[in-house]
Amino acid sequence: MKPDLRTALTLRPMVGDGAMATYLYQLGLPVGVSFEEFNLLKPDVIADVHRRYAAAGAEVIETNTYSAQYHKLSKYGLEKKTEKINAAGVTIARKAVGDTAYVVGSIGAVRGGKGKNVRTATVKRDFEEQIGALLGAGVDGLLLETFFDLEELSLALSVIRKKSDISVICQFAVEDAHRTSDGTPLPEAFRRLKGEGADIIGFNCRSGPNGILRAVESIPRDIGVPLSVFPNAGIPDYVDGQVVYSATPEYFASSAIRFADAGARLIGGCCGTTPEHIAAIAGALKTYSPQTGGAIATATPVAVEIAADPTVIAEPPVTGEPSIVDLVRERHTVIVELDPPRDLDITKFMAGAQALKEAKADALTMADNSLAVTRMSNMALAALLKERVGIRPLAHIACRDRNLIGTQTHMMGFDALGIDHVLAVTGDPAKFGDLPGSSSVYDLTSFEIIRMIKQLNEGVAFSGKPLKQKAKFIVGAAFNPNVKHLDKAVQRLERKIAAGADYVMTQPVYDPELIVRIADMTKHLSIPIFLGIFPLASGRNAEYLHNEVPGIQLSDEVRSRMAGLEGTAGRAEGVKIAEELLDVAMTHFNGIYLMTPFMAYEMTVSLTKYVRSRSAQLTSSN
Repeated sequence: MKPDLRTALTLRPMVGDGAMATYLYQLGLPVGVSFEEFNLLKPDVIADVHRRYAAAGAEVIETNTYSAQYHKLSKYGLEKKTEKINAAGVTIARKAVGDTAYVVGSIGAVRGGKGKNVRTATVKRDFEEQIGALLGAGVDGLLLETFFDLEELSLALSVIRKKSDISVICQFAVEDAHRTSDGTPLPEAFRRLKGEGADIIGFNCRSGPNGILRAVESIPRDIGVPLSVFPNAGIPDYVDGQVVYSATPEYFASSAIRFADAGARLIGGCCGTTPEHIAAIAGALKTYSPQTGGAIATATPVAVEIAADPTVIAEPPVTGEPSIVDLVRERHTVIVELDPPRDLDITKFMAGAQALKEAKADALTMADNSLAVTRMSNMALAALLKERVGIRPLAHIACRDRNLIGTQTHMMGFDALGIDHVLAVTGDPAKFGDLPGSSSVYDLTSFEIIRMIKQLNEGVAFSGKPLKQKAKFIVGAAFNPNVKHLDKAVQRLERKIAAGADYVMTQPVYDPELIVRIADMTKHLSIPIFLGIFPLASGRNAEYLHNEVPGIQLSDEVRSRMAGLEGTAGRAEGVKIAEELLDVAMTHFNGIYLMTPFMAYEMTVSLTKYVRSRSAQLTSSN
């Protein structure tokens, strides 16, 4: 007879299951519906997912009840079926896996995102109803997952403890590796939950293995509570209308060992993970022995054809300043990316901008809430750069956050401020950022936003109406060459050029041979390319970028050179590798796009100076 779940979790690292909702999406089921209702409508589909995870090696199976609460089900008119949906979730899982795995009832936060203003009394009522249904159906334990705030998690735990002594797993979703979303230091939160009766505490969602490992490492071992980890399969990307994840099963296998060494006793997966990821975890843990000293879219809009109109359209003001495109056709030109701050302090950002100007960077580029994480407006910072630093700003424009109205308004504001260099990007899905309750708009694709911005240069609004004056935007297109079929990526880039792109900025490249291939396969293009170089800050940073961030692939040689390096040594080797890549890139491309890691602008200042020095050498040798 197997031990109860509480005992089993203290004996050895156990394997949890993977994602339900994102896996159903991968299997072709629609979004925008209640996946929990499938317990009633498609029980065979849910049972099949459970069986696949169990066959992959999962020892703990979660019920398909994460959002099966009155408040959340009411969105779909299902609130009166709350108890029935939860009970069915337990029955389906139990029949699917039998005694081969423990069945735990999945319970998500009622608050969070758009639900933050739900009254405490309502939250408590919803927890009582769901918990009662899951306990009545005979679960082996309860899993409180993806909670942002300590108080709500504590409330749910208290409801359970008033009803039962069943095993309880508590999991936070955190952006900061040191505190919960309500500002509570993680060690303090863990100690409190342990005192209130949690059997195992950990993290899930919001981050891939790298981010969750950082959070795990902030928990002192002396707290004395087993840890659980269910990371996402890296950062999601939005490709051709599909959400895809980049972290491989092999990466999850190696991460599982690191988690186990850090004290994790339940290791599974969250968004983007599949039975293949769980099989990799199970395989890695099968022969595990602790390491000595281990520490812990909507309809697609089309640009309006420009009709003849008698209204006089004035030409834009002439500044006489050469554009980035003008400069790069004459000499090596450097664009440096500097991330807008996530808080209200711009001191370090402005210091970095000043240092980069003094290093003779040609432009500073700022993302538009990259990775769907809220940052300061790049429009405001662009205006400050022009006014206080006197360097050209280049702002990214994401399709994610603004509808057609908002996008045109945004562009009109840029024009009024004299900010005329932009980069059009799709933008990472909002549900995976720090405000998961927000919506991803995607009224426009990256192709359409390029075409419609260029339409403003004709003095014509998105609606087709005249604007009395022409804008003068220089529009960039993003290009990811880190793909299996580079020829198809180039064809996609050709479509962006046909839409009106004036220049190209690539994702970072870490392979000299790939740089040469890119040059060869794009030599027929009519617009300049700025090749991306992202200096690595540490070995862990290298593995995170390679395994979790969409569009970035490191060569085996680079990963080997960075392995184990941290701090000053890591940054020094990262700069050295970047210089070697620049030696190759500068013989093929005049455009260089440097990205600053973790606001360590000293690294990109050094590389900017290197480009200037190397450019002088190449010029004199010719």
